[in-house]
Amino acid sequence: MNRYWSKRIQTIVPYTPGEQPKDRKFIKLNTNECPYPPSPRAVEAIRAAGESLRLYPDPECADLRSAIAEREGLEPGQVFCGNGSDEVLAFAFQAFFNPDREVVFPRITYSFYPVYTDFFGLRRREVPMNPDFSDPIDLLCGDNGGVVLANPNAPTGIAVGLDTVEKLLKANPDVVVIVDEAYIDFGADSAVGLIRRYPNLLVVQTTSKSRALAGLRVGWAMGERGLIDGLRCVRDSVNSYTVDRLAQAGAAAAVRDEDYFQSIRRRVTDTRRRTEETLKEMGFIVLPSQANFLFARHPGRAGKDLLDGLRERGILVRWWDNPEIRDWLRISIGTDGEMAALAAALKELV
Repeated sequence: MNRYWSKRIQTIVPYTPGEQPKDRKFIKLNTNECPYPPSPRAVEAIRAAGESLRLYPDPECADLRSAIAEREGLEPGQVFCGNGSDEVLAFAFQAFFNPDREVVFPRITYSFYPVYTDFFGLRRREVPMNPDFSDPIDLLCGDNGGVVLANPNAPTGIAVGLDTVEKLLKANPDVVVIVDEAYIDFGADSAVGLIRRYPNLLVVQTTSKSRALAGLRVGWAMGERGLIDGLRCVRDSVNSYTVDRLAQAGAAAAVRDEDYFQSIRRRVTDTRRRTEETLKEMGFIVLPSQANFLFARHPGRAGKDLLDGLRERGILVRWWDNPEIRDWLRISIGTDGEMAALAAALKELV
């Protein structure tokens, strides 16, 4: 800790991103990136946008918001865009949660949520998971200052249905319910269709996974106009130009390229299904995933041992030093060739 740091950050434990190796080449199955390139239309749009980089970008992201709204059956005024869904979530924590009431979310979920609450001076209540790692929905109903639900959840990959999301919205009518849908495109049902009936619903999505644009950093929120105005208030109090010209152009083109988007979804989910079957044949316990990763453990091997053994063989996966999930690995879905290499390495290890 530096003596010049403010008191506000002296006790903060920041988010730890997945390893991005620079010393050698690995098969990267640790950060849930898409194994395939982005839409050619997105690449061409980015190239064309480079001619206008001397100008500031549109602070309102009008074209991108229109593309998202048209696809989702919304009005552009119901869409907010930011520099990745992490930034959108950070803005939402500031816009809708108050220090005097607890924000609630599951105890095993996206590890940025507790970082946000600490950084923004919020109280939180992390509710324990069900024994099967499904979300403890009843414990998220009522007596709180806001709810955050990753659907599908990370790192478990388990999703809940729209009836469950609606239960949360009905049980928490006076606070905002954020549904983080970073992985929604790999098998779960989006809550976007509930926005018109529930003014307390904010749905957050990203281009990083199913649209293969993790390096572009574009995410968005969808909700009723009052919520969107709250996000705009936070943004314009910090930095009005959060999404650059290249990112806006590429993301809009990717959103409009529906055929390519659907092809990526199918390829990833087909590989996920085959990989799950292979892992189970080797004796792994694998949670039912509707994301672009699997959460698995082997009864006969410690998770850290498998993590280290895979790394020695040139394969990266994700592991957490958390007593509740210490023996579990989160394995991103790569190409068929990459998953075959994973299977071969694991056979040696188990």
